[in-house]
Amino acid sequence: MTQLITTELVELDQNLGNSPETVIRHLASKVAATGRASEVEGLFADAFAREQKTATGIPGGIAIPHCRSAAVTEPTLAMARLDPKVDFGAKDGPADLVFFIAAPDGADQAHLKLLSKLARSLIKKDFTAALRNATSREEIVELVDGALADKPAAHAAAPAAAAGVAAGAAASASAGSSSAGSVSTSSTTGASAARGPKRLVAVTACPTGIAHTYMAADSLVLAAQEAGVDLQVETQGSSGAKPLDPAVIAAADAVIFAVDVDVRGKERFAGMPVINAPVKRGIDEPAKMVQEALAAADNPNARRVPHFGAEEQAEHDAEEKGEHIGQKLKRALLTGVSYMIPFVAGGGLLIALGFLLGGYNITSVADKVVLANNFGNLPEGGLAIYLGAVLFKIGNLSMGFLVPALAGYIAYAIADRPGIAPGFVAGAVSGFMGAGFLGGIVGGLLAGYIAHLIGTWQVPRWLRGLMPVVIIPLLASIVASGLMFLVLGGPIAGLTKALNAWLTGMTGASAVVLGIILGLMMCFDLGGPVNKVAYAFAVAGLSAGSATNQAPWQIMATVMAAGMVPPLAMALATVLDKKLFSLAERENGKAAWLLGASFISEGAIPFAAADPLRVIPASMVGGALTGALCMAFNVTSQAPHGGIFVFFAIGNLLMFVLSIIAGTIVSALAVVALKRWAAPKTAATVETVPATV
Repeated sequence: MTQLITTELVELDQNLGNSPETVIRHLASKVAATGRASEVEGLFADAFAREQKTATGIPGGIAIPHCRSAAVTEPTLAMARLDPKVDFGAKDGPADLVFFIAAPDGADQAHLKLLSKLARSLIKKDFTAALRNATSREEIVELVDGALADKPAAHAAAPAAAAGVAAGAAASASAGSSSAGSVSTSSTTGASAARGPKRLVAVTACPTGIAHTYMAADSLVLAAQEAGVDLQVETQGSSGAKPLDPAVIAAADAVIFAVDVDVRGKERFAGMPVINAPVKRGIDEPAKMVQEALAAADNPNARRVPHFGAEEQAEHDAEEKGEHIGQKLKRALLTGVSYMIPFVAGGGLLIALGFLLGGYNITSVADKVVLANNFGNLPEGGLAIYLGAVLFKIGNLSMGFLVPALAGYIAYAIADRPGIAPGFVAGAVSGFMGAGFLGGIVGGLLAGYIAHLIGTWQVPRWLRGLMPVVIIPLLASIVASGLMFLVLGGPIAGLTKALNAWLTGMTGASAVVLGIILGLMMCFDLGGPVNKVAYAFAVAGLSAGSATNQAPWQIMATVMAAGMVPPLAMALATVLDKKLFSLAERENGKAAWLLGASFISEGAIPFAAADPLRVIPASMVGGALTGALCMAFNVTSQAPHGGIFVFFAIGNLLMFVLSIIAGTIVSALAVVALKRWAAPKTAATVETVPATV
């Protein structure tokens, strides 16, 4: 296996600047200089983006900036002993030891285990003391190689320090040489024996899954051992994870989630008292987290893991992170729309193909043709009519899931799996009553919050297994759908009909105004809630279009064309003036051509995230122009997605293309002009960080 660190990757007692940016850039440069990364900029950008999400400083004067990056060609460690120290966000002050972990996107399990093992070694005082006492680069490499091979450090700080970490090493011995799986301690001596042993379980996980995941696990294990508590940890990291034994979970008094990402299999801990915090707190304050978990175990009013499913617990996690109600609603709505899109995209394209083969009249004969005919008994008009009817009917049935899927997955975002069934039922009731996608949104929110509320009930352990599969779906369906039938469905249906009649009745100048509004909405947040509202409105009315009423198809074409403008405009802008964009943005610009042509507005997000005050207004100007032109020239689309690749479903294709080109050019020129003259580039951009210090 390739050596992870070499002497060329070590800096001793060097001044690398006074900020994490300069240190990370310098170490990224060393990685690239040894041929282990294809470029400095890409590696630096990925590592610094990770640093900005969560500071990588940990107690003891240590920092572990790390990332996975497409720029990395082989797993690598670079190390610097700093003089002066640099603040990486640790609570106890700046760091003098910095390990930069650079992993390829597709790093193998063996390398990832070694990288994780090194991170765990950094919480051992004898190892870090030896690093500080080393007098040469060769000695540093030898120490690191020894840690990876489970050899004792050559320079212990002191006998007391060595004894202190011996307990930590014993505590994590059950993990063996692998960094995956679970670590534990079973000490029940001392104070715990007097009051009866407490049992805790924990899960640790970080976005990268290389360093913090395993360091938090070891820190919690050591803190639990010092408190005389039995603690077992499941590490959900990139080098694999071995789930905790269900019997261990069932016997535990409380659970600790030290995570920055969703816990996989969270339903296993349903009903247990829980302490939830970022993974870094598991490294910084493990003893406090253990004590909080012990207190929660004795508190009947402590927060508990709801009876939700395995994938997400959006409402619960949102409360833990302090999100306000607007953020929770936004996430729920976006989840519903994202899960709805495959139904509409597939269904809409099939309907368009049905029209292509069978003509517009296929709507009136499709049912009869599909049921009465087959390949051996073709209808009048032959094979084209038969296949057109089949495709139209499949698409029509798929589109029938639009509102139920929207409502079901809004509820899923709030209450996870127990919310899906009541959400789908509430959505079906909305469709039955004619309340449309507005009713689906209301029904999904109702079902989700009711299911969430029921999931917080404290029930006997023997009843917990029935909660997510029977009791929550049953009660939430009755309440949410009952409210839709008895109270809300009728008024929402009336509002929906009035809104659709007003919008589809627009002609002439008012239609152009509608095109401008839809264009602005599609470009305002590039796939966010405003964009999705405009898109959902368009697809909800798509099935109502016909040869005599093409207004819904015009709205669909307007929304799709305007949504294609931002990524295409950013791609064009990177060609018009490359100097205004970083290397990473220029690479994103190449991909944005295809993303824009496919109607994936999110292709412009990397540009908007880096420079929102110039990219978003410029995009909106071009999107508004495209929307106005599409409505003015009666461009239609019978397909809800696909961009230029569904040309066969576009009416007045020439004006569709010209409208997109016009908006793209205007937006590209606008963003170039704003970047040149509106304001200077901020010092936070990648290119302004000095390469060396």
